[in-house]
Amino acid sequence: MGSAIRFTGTGPGAHTQDGCAVELYRRLPADGEAEIVASVVPTGGSILELGSGPGRITHALAAFGYAVTAVDNSAEMLAHVRGAETVQADIEDLDLGRRFDAVLLASTLINFPEAQTRAALLATCRRHARPGGAVLIERRNPATFATLQPGPAGEEAGIRHVIESVRHEGRLAHIVLRSEAADAVWTQSYTHELIDDAQIAEALAAAGLRLVRWLDPPRRWALAERA
Repeated sequence: MGSAIRFTGTGPGAHTQDGCAVELYRRLPADGEAEIVASVVPTGGSILELGSGPGRITHALAAFGYAVTAVDNSAEMLAHVRGAETVQADIEDLDLGRRFDAVLLASTLINFPEAQTRAALLATCRRHARPGGAVLIERRNPATFATLQPGPAGEEAGIRHVIESVRHEGRLAHIVLRSEAADAVWTQSYTHELIDDAQIAEALAAAGLRLVRWLDPPRRWALAERA
């Protein structure tokens, strides 16, 4: 299936259907995601990582001792993944015929601006989570959504991120992000939808999942399980 909505990107190297620059994401480090997973999933467990990219989180999870299956629809992204099983596929269509101790939907994919796609993402999560297993979902912090504005957006691994423009349209934010390294500049134009507490609970319930608790004070990381 996949979504009819596509984002765009510029800059050197290959880009995915969603405008992500492979080389940019290859350079970005993990940002504590593995530690959040480790707080609820026993070491050595099996993890299905949906939307792995080039392994930014995958490699940290593997180093923690997890058996990771990394899924992405970009062969160029998956070519950089090490220490994990890789599967090239759209998340929405994925059916591996097996279940995992945990399913990870990170990188704010749940904020995709299309209800049908979000429902398909969550259906894939439920389809692959074992009974009693964990589904970990990262969303954009709803408390800061309305205050998104042009300007510096942080720096990591020598790469400076700048929001070039933001256009708010109801629950949608249309964003152009520029990422600057010493030797390259990339941009990505994309749209995120505000997903508040009520909406995520409703979406989880519709997918046969239930919210267990939030895993961090900003309430960006949700822990869910099969209902």
